[in-house]
Amino acid sequence: MKAIFVRILLILFSLFLLVQIWIFASLAWWRSNPVETTMLMRVTYWSDQVPIQHQWRDYDEISDNFKHALIAAEDAKFVDHHGFDWNGIEDALHRNLKNDKVVAGGSTISQQLAKNLFLFNKRSFVRKGQEAIATAMMERMWSKERILEVYMNSVEFGDHLFGIEAASHYYFGKSSKSLTRSQAAFLAAILPDPKFYQDHRNNHKLQYRMRLIMKYMRSTRIPD
Repeated sequence: MKAIFVRILLILFSLFLLVQIWIFASLAWWRSNPVETTMLMRVTYWSDQVPIQHQWRDYDEISDNFKHALIAAEDAKFVDHHGFDWNGIEDALHRNLKNDKVVAGGSTISQQLAKNLFLFNKRSFVRKGQEAIATAMMERMWSKERILEVYMNSVEFGDHLFGIEAASHYYFGKSSKSLTRSQAAFLAAILPDPKFYQDHRNNHKLQYRMRLIMKYMRSTRIPD
């Protein structure tokens, strides 16, 4: 019985180690190569076999307006933290306990990107643990500019719609390089629930979120 237990532990440890090697190798390759597909994109495609809309754009080819809007909306301390906003996590825990349900996540851009690249959306302690490991690896291996670049190119903006370039063409018929402040704020504002806001662009919560983002855009710092 003990031998079987030890064998199971060795198998589980080997699987865990293989996953870490896969993540490390992927991050090493993506340091200088475009990320053409993510786990979230693959799962979305596998669910109904509908093609993904996605087009890679380099960091300098994306409007600074959107970079400022994204950081204002998603992670105001992005440039300063090392992958985890501990104050934000603590605040999210207090809000969730107060409401007796999950109403806030506290995840940084780095954590969200790690999840999108490698993991499934299903909530679990195992997934959060692996997300933390992948985030720590990413922060050590990539610059802040690279993290933001990949996030902008891989985040979901609607049904089968991924990346800022595809989103810019879909919503405004233009390149992400020429997004105005209000357009950038709109695209950043829809990220919490892009599939819903895709069809409810005049939603009052969305409009309020846009105004807040535009208010704080000028005070955000972006990677240079």
